Amino acid sequence: MEAVAAVNPLVNAVVETWPCEGGDGAGGGAAGEPLGGVPFLVKDLGVTVAGRRTEQGSRLAAGQVAAADSHLMRRFRAAGLRTFGRTATPEFAYDITTEPVLYGPTRNPWDLGRSAGGSSGGAAAAVAAGIVPVAHGTDAAGSIRIPAASTGLFGLKPTRGRVSMGPDVDEIFNGLAVQGCVSRTVRDSAALLDAVRGPESGDPYTAPEPVRPYADEVARDPGRLRVGVVAQAGGGRRTEGPVAAALTRTADLLAALGHEVSEATLDLGVSWEEYVLANARLWTANLVPWLDGLAAAHGRVVGPATVEPQSLAGYAFGRGVTAADFVRALGVRNIVARGVGARFHRYDVLLTPTLPELPPRIGELAEGVEDLDGAGWIDRIFDRAPFTAVHNVAGTPAMSVPLESDPATGLPVGLQFAAAHGREDVLFRLAGQLERAAPWAHRVPEVRASVSRS
Repeated sequence: MEAVAAVNPLVNAVVETWPCEGGDGAGGGAAGEPLGGVPFLVKDLGVTVAGRRTEQGSRLAAGQVAAADSHLMRRFRAAGLRTFGRTATPEFAYDITTEPVLYGPTRNPWDLGRSAGGSSGGAAAAVAAGIVPVAHGTDAAGSIRIPAASTGLFGLKPTRGRVSMGPDVDEIFNGLAVQGCVSRTVRDSAALLDAVRGPESGDPYTAPEPVRPYADEVARDPGRLRVGVVAQAGGGRRTEGPVAAALTRTADLLAALGHEVSEATLDLGVSWEEYVLANARLWTANLVPWLDGLAAAHGRVVGPATVEPQSLAGYAFGRGVTAADFVRALGVRNIVARGVGARFHRYDVLLTPTLPELPPRIGELAEGVEDLDGAGWIDRIFDRAPFTAVHNVAGTPAMSVPLESDPATGLPVGLQFAAAHGREDVLFRLAGQLERAAPWAHRVPEVRASVSRS
């Protein structure tokens, strides 16, 4: 709690705390458990803690209390994690920056004027600022990897079906969303995924069982990997200079480590416009029953007093998505998933920037949002973060690794590595090798350093 008091007024990452000791059942901690005693925070979305608020970053759900633990929360408890609070998320995780009206903006510990990313921005800011070593996150279009890249952390999006979303839902955004975490070290993310992976009864997707614990993979030699480097994404946004330079240095590092590195492309199988529209239809159609359910549960009305402009625009757009539109969007998801999967016949790993630019200023992404409809908002998100969502659509595992920083500003630059369906083992082996070859633990933001000195 001392760390929260010291740093949270600066970064606004943690929106609520509660006692994790004294028999309230909110934490574990037995020494024999795999993560026994590790302090932990859950995101204000995607997981429920019995008797604790789950507000999803929205005024529409303000004050909502969970009746029971979700499957994932039960696994967090069984692992021995000492959960003591929840972290900020943008409203309904519907943004790539964490600036909800309900609790205000979460700030990047590396530069308090910049975004910590989203939607797991509160989790990332909390870990980067030293409040906890690891924190829960979710990822439907990059929401683990984007904040990890923005704050200098490791963040892995698992394969679709690796971690249960139940029991209240079977899937979120038609399988685009997954559960995971952000952490300072590769080992911590591997250990946490070992503790929570595996299906529950009724889950619509499953992932292949790993050969050995992921924590063991971190220390194993990845062998000579075929790495395809994709420098530019679809759409109009180009990778900016500092990020492009970081990508080049990373490709050189991989070659020096003995990997086969070559330029690659990522053919989606559809046009960029079709791809974005399909995602917009899936996202916004899912918003409609979500918001209607919250409104009915709390006796509120979906409108400007309860819902932010981008979510309201998505809600309106989603009400116009027909059943045929929705099925067509699922068809695009299938085409993209097959196309991405085929690239891993040629490459073991695909390397891209996580983001094409440095973290934006607070408020920058919301400029002119009132003029956008629901599809326009998704187009803006995909323009600013064009590399990450494809692996949510495909269901393939992907990670952001904090290998680089911008020499001019000191801001972190994350590099994204993706592998074939079910091959988190490949990613953890490579991440462990990279962490040993180019350590990042010594790079900490001034916010964290100043708290450590006090």
